[in-house]
Amino acid sequence: MLQQTQVRTVIPYWKRFLARFPTAHALAEASVSDVLAAWSGLGYYSRARNLHRASKVIVAEHDGRLPSTVDGLRSLPGFGRYTAGAVASIAFGKSAPAVDGNVSRVLSRVFLVEGPPGNRDRERKLWELAAALVQGPRPGDLNQALMELGATVCRSQAPTCLLCPARPDCGALRLGRIAQIPPSRARPTRRMLRFAVALWPREGRYLLARRPNRGLFGGLWELPSIELGADVGSDGIETALRRLLGHSIRCQGLVAVIERSLTHRDLQLNTMLVTSRSKPKVIDGYEEIRWASIELAAKMGMSAAMAEVLRTCAASPRANLS
Repeated sequence: MLQQTQVRTVIPYWKRFLARFPTAHALAEASVSDVLAAWSGLGYYSRARNLHRASKVIVAEHDGRLPSTVDGLRSLPGFGRYTAGAVASIAFGKSAPAVDGNVSRVLSRVFLVEGPPGNRDRERKLWELAAALVQGPRPGDLNQALMELGATVCRSQAPTCLLCPARPDCGALRLGRIAQIPPSRARPTRRMLRFAVALWPREGRYLLARRPNRGLFGGLWELPSIELGADVGSDGIETALRRLLGHSIRCQGLVAVIERSLTHRDLQLNTMLVTSRSKPKVIDGYEEIRWASIELAAKMGMSAAMAEVLRTCAASPRANLS
């Protein structure tokens, strides 16, 4: 959960998740839909899918116990070099390095490691330094201290060098190069994703569909949707929904346009009220469909963006449940 997400955001999710899935066996026995529902709102849903897959491997191949070595941990889905090192050192006291963005910034400044983030030579040097430092007592505490130092003191912007315990040994501070080391990572170009979304009410429920277990919102439930081109207007939204749901549907106008910002993407969800005399049995591109009340939908695995769409549209007088 702490991959790409701040501690204060994670804590309440972590408590609820552990209460619901207290052991690897409990997690492995749960459906991916239940796991995603418990994760809903945290984003980066591949983490939840990988954690679920890892629990199955832990139960099947390790008698329900987490491997204690770096190699054993790296054999699990979703465990890369950093996660394996962090878990091995913190949970099992192994002298394993763990270099995340915060740690790399601290080491780069203290030891004057040049090069942009992602540079192969720079990354190799940082991991070598971290591996040398972590040899000794309490390796987990050392790794956590480096992470915390980077997160709270040796920040990328406005670092508080006067409070830093590494101040006497910091090469970047000595040379007046704190602002240049490490150089800023090039920001990826943000991409706008536009979707046509179908709000289909029927007998007190709404039509929901579950995505395949891959991609940005893999495995999650949502109002049926289809991606639009950048230049598609309102007429194109109706055409796209007819292509998705069949030409027998009646499109009764836009109910809401919801916009959300993700890490590297902007979402625009153009939601249109649709009705039909017939019920669909399948929808191309989805694993399954079902009709659900607002109360039930709130307990299913949905992205925060799609949950907002459903709440907003369901409150509209136009979305009468015929």
